Amino acid sequence: MPAESPDLIALPGGAVPVAWRRSARARRVSLRLDPREARIVVTLPPRAGRAAGLALLRTHAEWAARSLARLPGALPLVDGASVPLGGVAHPIRHVPDGRGGAWIEAGAIHVAGGAEHVARRVRDLLRREARRRLGVQAASKAALAGLCCRRLAIKDTRSRWGSCAPDGTLMFSWRLVMAPEPVQDYVVAHEVAHLRHMNHGPRFWALVEQLTSHRTEAVAWLAAEGARLHRVG
Repeated sequence: MPAESPDLIALPGGAVPVAWRRSARARRVSLRLDPREARIVVTLPPRAGRAAGLALLRTHAEWAARSLARLPGALPLVDGASVPLGGVAHPIRHVPDGRGGAWIEAGAIHVAGGAEHVARRVRDLLRREARRRLGVQAASKAALAGLCCRRLAIKDTRSRWGSCAPDGTLMFSWRLVMAPEPVQDYVVAHEVAHLRHMNHGPRFWALVEQLTSHRTEAVAWLAAEGARLHRVG
C-alpha cells in the first residue's frame, strides 16, 4: 500500500516531513528514508497506531534530521541540466524544432518538442537505455552461469536497485542506468545469481564472485551516492 500524504512532525532538531504507510506484512514499526521525496516513511503493522510510530520517530530524531540534511539537491530534468548515464555526465539539450522525441548524440541528451515534454521524454529515454543496457548484461551473465532470465522488468523502485522473482523475472530500477558501469555490473550479477540461489548463502556469494569483480566498490558507491540517483527527475 502506498504511503499516505506527508505530515510535518516537530522533532528536537526541527520539523521533519513524514509519510505514514500501513503494511499488512509488517511485523513491527519501522522507519526509512525516502530520498526521492525527501521525507521519512513510517511503516505501521496492521494493529499499530500512529502513537507507536511517533515514539520510534522521536527516539531516532537525530538520525531522521541528519539523513534528510545529507540528501543532495533535487535534479530537475530541464534544458541545461546534466544527467549521468553509465556514470558519465550528459547535458540535456532542448531542440524545439527537432524530431524523434529524445536521443543521445555527441555525449548529450537531445530532446525535441515543447519544453513541457522535456522531463517525460528524458525519463522515457533513460528507461529505454536501462532496458537495453541492463538486458544485455543480464543475458550475458545468465548465459555465463548456464541460467535463463525469463523476463526483464524495468521499474522506478524506491528501496531496491534490483530483484529476482521466483518465476525467473529480473527487475531493475531504471535509475541504475545512471550509475557507473561497474555498479551496474554488480547489481546485475547479484540478481542473476538469485536465478540459481534464492538466498544469500555461501554458494550464492560464490556465484556472484564468478560473475563480477566489482562487488566491494559497487556496494560502497551505492551507499555513498545511491540517494543522488533518486533525486533525479
